[in-house]
Amino acid sequence: MIYCVIPKELEAELFDKMVDYYKDNPNVTVIIDRREGPDRRAGQDDGSFKERREIRDRRRPRVPGTFPDTDVPDS
Repeated sequence: MIYCVIPKELEAELFDKMVDYYKDNPNVTVIIDRREGPDRRAGQDDGSFKERREIRDRRRPRVPGTFPDTDVPDS
């Protein structure tokens, strides 16, 4: 699902146009951004969020050991 988010200030100008533009694409939904109030992150430095963020690698770990040489010997 893809959301086409229209800012509240541009609702009158863009909403109907975008709904018409994406009417044939069932994977796109046009919505209006209705968030209100102050940003909860306001007043905090970016470092505090980075410290709390946990990055994990979900890939399978490499097999330990070495691989055989793949170079072709000179004949």
